[in-house]
Amino acid sequence: MLAITKGSLKAIFRSPSSVAFSFGFPLVFILVFGFIGGGGPSASFALANPTDTSNYVIRGLLRSPLLRLADEKDTTAIRQDLEKGRLAAVVFLDSTRSPAGFTQYIVRTQTSSASADKYPILKLTLAQVLATAVEKGMPEQYRPIVIKELPPVTGRAYSMIDFILPGMLGFSLLSAAVFGVAFLFFSLRQQLVLKRFFATPISKTYIVFGEGLARVLFQLITAVVIILIGKFAFHFTLVHGWITFFEMLFLSLFGLVVFMGFGFIISSVAKSESTIPPFANLFTLPQFLLGGTFFSTKAFPDWLQKICEILPLKQLNDAMRNVAFEGAHLSDCWKQMGILALWGIVTYAVAVKVFKWE
Repeated sequence: MLAITKGSLKAIFRSPSSVAFSFGFPLVFILVFGFIGGGGPSASFALANPTDTSNYVIRGLLRSPLLRLADEKDTTAIRQDLEKGRLAAVVFLDSTRSPAGFTQYIVRTQTSSASADKYPILKLTLAQVLATAVEKGMPEQYRPIVIKELPPVTGRAYSMIDFILPGMLGFSLLSAAVFGVAFLFFSLRQQLVLKRFFATPISKTYIVFGEGLARVLFQLITAVVIILIGKFAFHFTLVHGWITFFEMLFLSLFGLVVFMGFGFIISSVAKSESTIPPFANLFTLPQFLLGGTFFSTKAFPDWLQKICEILPLKQLNDAMRNVAFEGAHLSDCWKQMGILALWGIVTYAVAVKVFKWE
């Protein structure tokens, strides 16, 4: 019995899939969701004057776990974020002299129609800060005066489907490209189909292109279905209509070609079918969690956000959302497409080196 137990334990620990699924991936989930924090509603706000952070009113807002100060300092960029619903409000803090000569603060807020769900969080927190000042016995002449809100900025409502659909599309493209290509070419190699192809006068480049093209066409059909269902069933935003639709298809094609390179690598380095899932998940799972697929990466610490920025799925998701909702065009997504292109160059350079015909 002890010998069987020892042998079974050795077999389990020697199996990459067992170790990965039993230890690795649960730990990844625990770490990622632990970084998000306590959950619950939250909102970002910007300061009209960044130096106001020394004021006790602003310090009170920053101490709230529900609020986050936006990093943006440019006035034009702040207004654009406000119009798109990324900010709950812009906070203006002015000072004035009372008749008795004391300094009094005037707090003004400006929100937008796209931030209707976030602004109440800031408004409630601001009221709590003022109430705390009164409870602590702060003299009335030092208490801030909160006047009514400034006229709201007109914005476009940002619904959940506008965030989720590009992420799900990227999720689908990455999964199909990596797992589909890896299993397909491993199977063709294992059954000696590639070897038979290679024995014919057909160029091996055309053999790979033929198999890859079939995968690309199938996934583009999937992308069309996902976008159209999102548009007509859930009112997914396509700012420029059919132009945006075709730009999203181009991004889908671009991302799919890059992701397929990882499938080629995995199909070549895998020794058996059972080792393909661990290798594939080693590349895909961190991106599903850190690539802005299910939730915004702004929930992560700053150091982890920097790591997220180099992931190819994060760049594809960002480009998709910029084109679909914010009205950007492909020429405005040069940063995201550039990083994807660098991944593609490196990936295919490795794939050419390790690709095997048998």
